[in-house]
Amino acid sequence: QVQLVESGGGLVQPGGSLRLSCTASGTFASISAMEWYRQGPGNQRELVASITKFGTTKYAESAKGRFTVSRDSTKNTMYLHMNDLEPSDTAVYYCKAAVWTHVLNEVWGPGTPVTVSS
Repeated sequence: QVQLVESGGGLVQPGGSLRLSCTASGTFASISAMEWYRQGPGNQRELVASITKFGTTKYAESAKGRFTVSRDSTKNTMYLHMNDLEPSDTAVYYCKAAVWTHVLNEVWGPGTPVTVSS
């Protein structure tokens, strides 16, 4: 069974920074694309950033210039560096990964909350 666990969320003041991590554990062959989503109060879950196994990245317009997604395949971990945080970034942040076992699995983490407030 494959599991994803996010960490690094918390309370930060506007203009501050956070680094989120998402680590995969369990038995699997490889991980393809990994993605960060978020769901703010009263909002639908939205895609924030993605990264392929080759390192190609994409960002939502709201994240461009402020967020950076990266991954360390040796640690089965994806990161989201968030700078210049705004109150509108307040949300639960989730990671999702396409994980190969004997089939391709879509796996979600339980989420980590981020609150941007003074």
